[in-house]
Amino acid sequence: MRAVDVHVHPSTTEYLDGAMGEFTPACESYFHTALPRQGVDEMAEHFRRLDVFAVLLAWDAHTNTGYPPVSNDFVAGCVAAHPDVFCGFASVDPLSGPAAVAELERAVRDLGLRGLKMHPGAQGFTPDDRTHYPIWETASALGVPLLVHTGTTGLGAGLPGGGGIHLAGANPMLLDAVAADFPDLQIVMAHPAWPWQDEQIAVALHKPNTWIDLSGWSPRYFAPALVREIGGRLQDRVLFGTDHPFIAHDKWFSAFDALGFDDTVAEKVLRANAVRLLGL
Repeated sequence: MRAVDVHVHPSTTEYLDGAMGEFTPACESYFHTALPRQGVDEMAEHFRRLDVFAVLLAWDAHTNTGYPPVSNDFVAGCVAAHPDVFCGFASVDPLSGPAAVAELERAVRDLGLRGLKMHPGAQGFTPDDRTHYPIWETASALGVPLLVHTGTTGLGAGLPGGGGIHLAGANPMLLDAVAADFPDLQIVMAHPAWPWQDEQIAVALHKPNTWIDLSGWSPRYFAPALVREIGGRLQDRVLFGTDHPFIAHDKWFSAFDALGFDDTVAEKVLRANAVRLLGL
């Protein structure tokens, strides 16, 4: 396929009207877009037309937000129905204690999901809190990558108190300890982590088990330091992602092309690095 999008949320009612609740209108305002709802088959056909393989993300922040999850079973069902365009990442509620570990094991061993997605702000935790280390230990033992939101977020943006979302837990420096303590765990820092972009780059350069996904931002807004590292020292550990449905693929590709990377770097970012990370 043309590309592997490592950061795809279901553009379905389960995510946009269920798990996101009041955050969906805030995100639509933040991203200056209206979000159409798609069925699973329609979403799969969208990615086929694009010639893009999608890493579909589950979502479980129910303890912190009160909203229902996009379950691991739902994502596994999407993958089973459309394995030519989808693979899936699990999500577990870090505030549920030992149940989170058991659910991660079930999602990987029984459902065949290929990674773990976490969002510190939405889920109400900090990655370097040792209370949650059993989750990271389990992911490492299962051999699946950990994808963690970093930087600011459209969730709650503009709502009173930011909808209760705390940004500090998404500082990528909090993943530095996790990367040091679990050197066999592959950790993807999701999004260019503004306002902590330099910290994110520093972690990625220092810890070879860390990666950066480029989702959630148009490449036209990438910081010069990030553009330099994409074409240089981090070209083997940078991953294409959009944050679908919040960022349109055609606009992302067009803006990325305008950065002028050579074909070798573009192939790594758009496809080869993800193939290597995920064993596709």
